[in-house]
Amino acid sequence: FKIKNMIPLAKDVEEIVGFVKSSLGPKGMDKLLISENGNLKVTNDGATILKNVSCDSIASIIIRDICTVQDNEIGDGTTSVCCFAGELVKEAEKLVSLNLSPQIIIQGYRLGAKRALEIVKENSFNNSLNLEFFCSDLLNLAKTTLSSKVIFSNKEHFARIAIKAILKLKGSTDLNRIQIIKKCGGSLKDSFIEDGYILQKKMGNNQPKRIYNAKILIANTPMDSDKIKILGAKIKVKTLAKLAQLEVGEQKRILDKCKKIASHGANVFVNRQLIYSRPEKFFTENGLISIEHADFEGVERLSLATGAEVVSTFDEPSKIKLGKCKIVEEILVGNETMIRFGGCPSDGACTIVLRGSNNELLEEAERSVHDTLCVLTQVIKNPNLVWGGGFLETKISNSIDHLAKKASPKITLVLEAFSRSIQKIPKIIIENGGFDSLICLKKLKNAQFKKNSFPCIDITNGSITDAKKIGLIECIKLKIQIIISSVEAAEMIIRIDKMFLNSSH
Repeated sequence: FKIKNMIPLAKDVEEIVGFVKSSLGPKGMDKLLISENGNLKVTNDGATILKNVSCDSIASIIIRDICTVQDNEIGDGTTSVCCFAGELVKEAEKLVSLNLSPQIIIQGYRLGAKRALEIVKENSFNNSLNLEFFCSDLLNLAKTTLSSKVIFSNKEHFARIAIKAILKLKGSTDLNRIQIIKKCGGSLKDSFIEDGYILQKKMGNNQPKRIYNAKILIANTPMDSDKIKILGAKIKVKTLAKLAQLEVGEQKRILDKCKKIASHGANVFVNRQLIYSRPEKFFTENGLISIEHADFEGVERLSLATGAEVVSTFDEPSKIKLGKCKIVEEILVGNETMIRFGGCPSDGACTIVLRGSNNELLEEAERSVHDTLCVLTQVIKNPNLVWGGGFLETKISNSIDHLAKKASPKITLVLEAFSRSIQKIPKIIIENGGFDSLICLKKLKNAQFKKNSFPCIDITNGSITDAKKIGLIECIKLKIQIIISSVEAAEMIIRIDKMFLNSSH
């Protein structure tokens, strides 16, 4: 007598989790992703890994989606949500083999998730009323987030950069005001944060390299006089004199356009398209700094930072809004000249410049810093925090074990499975650190019964310590989202008992 596997996708989920789980935690391994055209990407971010792995199974799509949601909602915890969902499905498969109905399993998981969310909220704390303590919590939270990233060795430096950037927003959560520039050269320690906005361009020839109290006109308009090729038309002339007249007319037309631009009172002109030699010479003679060929994203961010609006015509002055900033100057980043717009009216406009030895490192550093900024913005919205390092998972596991004793026999089995699943997160982190998970988890469970303590795992040496002493803090929204997303994904997979190929006619 052989019991059939009632969860067809369980094997696929197990393979995905087995591939990703070695990246979980501060001592997790990185994955080298190679695209079809040979581009390399080194990362340990769960969402990034699953997005770039070519796998067409239904399970991979479901797991990828919950990781993407976690990444979009919180910015961190993508590997954790993948591992937890996988462990729930694995435990469910064992329960199905014991002839437990999938509906009973789903009911038990929902009950476990409800209790887990209650424990998370009961064990949260909030120091937002004390500015000094709150800033210290933010720093510890940033360092905890960066502990599992490639830039772990410089987490103190990048944590302070992220905190400065977030505090400049003055309560706003608009991360578009924070620009991140990657520049090869130097080391990660050479990364810095700069007030204002940095544009990776140069000023025009023979133009001043610094200007104060700038009035900025941002445009997306062609500045060449050769309209014939653009329109695909041909003009035939009989004499060179007629050709000269045609050229003079074209030059006059572009000169009139330059005069309209200068008439609006701006002293800095930024254009998305090229500015050729004649218009540039006109702007120089009339005291305007011209910046050409600014990228689309750069123009949009500059518009947001300075308060300007991007325009394409200059006939109606009432429809043109100039941007303002205190200083526009050329600066040197590494060996490349860039333009800094300082003293922008928009709150929080700043630029983080990342330095590093290669592009792959810079790409992962950007993802790490962005994840940290996302987590910090969540804390600005909801300042409740929880202790990390396996403290909360063990607390939830103990509470659900206690709840299971009062439930019906079948629900008890499901709740115990839920408890084992959530305990697998610290177990995987310990194993990735090279320590004995059985001994560490036993010590951690026993330490939970001490009053006024927050026992957690110190992954640097595998010992049990107090999370409050070492500042191991996590965002409450992150924990809540991990539980909700994982249980919902597991429920969706458990509900599937048959798969059919729908062939199109």
